[in-house]
Amino acid sequence: MNQTHTPAITPLAEIIDNCAYLDDWQDRMSYVIELGRKLPDMPEDKRTSENKVQGCASQVWLVTHTSDAVSDPILTFEGESDAHIVRGLVAIVLSIFSGQHASDIIKTDAIDLFDRMGLIEYLTAQRANGLRSMVKRIKDEAARQLSE
Repeated sequence: MNQTHTPAITPLAEIIDNCAYLDDWQDRMSYVIELGRKLPDMPEDKRTSENKVQGCASQVWLVTHTSDAVSDPILTFEGESDAHIVRGLVAIVLSIFSGQHASDIIKTDAIDLFDRMGLIEYLTAQRANGLRSMVKRIKDEAARQLSE
């Protein structure tokens, strides 16, 4: 899809600052859920098997949009999940990667960012695996765009 689409997502710097402020894991998880509530709903016609992220216990859909830049396109993403916490994780993933050049996406260590925000340690093994699946899907898409 060659169109740029940037939904209203919370800036990454704001998320990092807010996570640093929240000491209690319950407060952090409440904040993650709040981020998910702010995420725009994905239209039903985009919730397809092609857009579904494999490896997530919850249902997660990601849609990629690319700029017309030929050598290093800017990628933006839409995402959604049917689970509250995972929807919040999707919102954070979008804030990390959406609007970035494909080459920068490949270099970004999102799992390290989640760890520095104090979120990884509170995720169940299934949610952590799902997060890794989302990140892998986005990085694979960035690599594909760079190779075209």
